Amino acid sequence: MSGGPGPASNAVREPPAFACEDDARSALVDTCRAMNAQGVNQGRSGNASLRWDRGAAAGFLMTPSALAYERMTSDDIVWMSLDLAPGAADERAARIVDGARAPSTEWRMHRELHAARADVRAVVHTHSVHASALACLPAVQRDGIPAFHYMVARAGGHDIRCAPYATFGSAALATNAVAALDARRACLLANHGVLACHVSLEAALALAVEVETLARMYAQVLALGAPVLLDAAEMARVLERFRSYG
Repeated sequence: MSGGPGPASNAVREPPAFACEDDARSALVDTCRAMNAQGVNQGRSGNASLRWDRGAAAGFLMTPSALAYERMTSDDIVWMSLDLAPGAADERAARIVDGARAPSTEWRMHRELHAARADVRAVVHTHSVHASALACLPAVQRDGIPAFHYMVARAGGHDIRCAPYATFGSAALATNAVAALDARRACLLANHGVLACHVSLEAALALAVEVETLARMYAQVLALGAPVLLDAAEMARVLERFRSYG
């Protein structure tokens, strides 16, 4: 995989803290509804999470499984621990500290990202149409979305990688996603969708929307012919400028 400066080095402002967990839960519900409203998700697909420690207990808030977003309330959000309880027989149950519902089937993917990346506060997973379609192509699965447009750098590198396919909800998919996001903020998931992470829910969703916009552009470019790609030197300049952008 091609390298790039780590996203933790980007000059991003720390998002304002939520006054309480109820506010954080409500923001997570609002983000999920916004995914559908902004056209990067459909129906009950996709999911989102927000890093939320409870005192010394490291954890995150996770959307529930198979619940329509228009019906979701803050009480449906699940809090999950990052650490397994000693001697626990069931991995998922050991991580659910507070929740009336089961977490999204993709909780492992979110958990591994929150555990591996101190700079990640929010994770958004969508099934946006154009990005998901590109993620089914052999060339994109191999090479990702290349530097056909300078905004590709918003994902954190010279290209947008595509994580190898693994069954949804599996530990293998979580491992593949974390690897594809090494020093990056967004990636495609082969035959699946998009994963975007950032310092806030707002920023993560905005990045997921940007990836879908780029995917739509790239699909149209491929229909016309082979694009001219920006070289590594130019992408390095763009990445440097994005360090202080906004």
